[in-house]
Amino acid sequence: MSNIKSSVLRAYAPASIGNVSLGFDLLGAALKPIDGSLLGDEVDIEIAQQFSLIVKGRFADKLPPDPASNIVTRCYQHFIAELVKQGHKKEAIPTLKMTLHKHLPIGSGLGSSASSIVAALHGLNQFFAEHFGQAPFTDNQLLLVMGELEGQISGSVHYDNVAPCFLGGLTLMAEHQEQVALSLPMFENWYWVSCYSGISVSTAAARDILPKQVSMPDTIAFGRQLAVFTHALHCKDEKLAAAMMQDVIAEPYRKSLLPKFDDSRAFSEQNGALAFGISGSGPTVFAVCDNLQNAKVINQWLSEHYIQNDTGFSHICQLDSGGASVSHV
Repeated sequence: MSNIKSSVLRAYAPASIGNVSLGFDLLGAALKPIDGSLLGDEVDIEIAQQFSLIVKGRFADKLPPDPASNIVTRCYQHFIAELVKQGHKKEAIPTLKMTLHKHLPIGSGLGSSASSIVAALHGLNQFFAEHFGQAPFTDNQLLLVMGELEGQISGSVHYDNVAPCFLGGLTLMAEHQEQVALSLPMFENWYWVSCYSGISVSTAAARDILPKQVSMPDTIAFGRQLAVFTHALHCKDEKLAAAMMQDVIAEPYRKSLLPKFDDSRAFSEQNGALAFGISGSGPTVFAVCDNLQNAKVINQWLSEHYIQNDTGFSHICQLDSGGASVSHV
């Protein structure tokens, strides 16, 4: 007998920073605004006579109008197919209605597609956990599927948005079949000012602008920074960790796609930022501060100077240690 509660299950998945400057495709961080604002996508799941997907929210009109082409529909189809492979009879699997609340802008550098994917798959896994008595998939199995579906949008499988979005906090990609991502310690007193300018930068375009090969000096610098940064986190050495947060791989090329990037970096660093960088492919930028006062000053300046239109926004965040979550509404 089904154990599913009568109310709608709602899954939430937070925005994320891919790369975190020094860890191209290998580091990611989940964000949580300190003022309680919602910065992430939600997916509602309930039993229905036939499958349907409804898309709502501030950025719903930026997605393809046909629900069949929406990534959430693909998540549902993939999930049900995997249930059948596990031996569940298709006729015994309840048909669902899903509603995507699209709160994150597309092409923002905040892991918009990852947030939809994580909310959908985590929600489905928890929904069927109530139906079957246990979750059909482990966290690692889900991450592998999340990366695969993210790759359908971005053109390549990578986990630097889906992993922190799902697991929370700061994550390092192991990309091993047995463990996709590792959770790293972080400094609880760090504030992450995250500012979306309002323009759109596609992941594909941001990758095309990068060189096809990286020089030996840059390769050595990249490896050294990532290794020292990870060591500094475990040793709780904030100064050393912040000093490593320099992007030698992507930022020198991608910043040309971001109006007022250099001015924003200069102001942030002159006003106490420990680090400043591009969130994922951009155009969102982030500034790391070790006190709220500096974060407020930088947040105000970015709101007034980096944002290009009324679609943009800026938040003072800390890392979201909880990652994806579910509730009944």
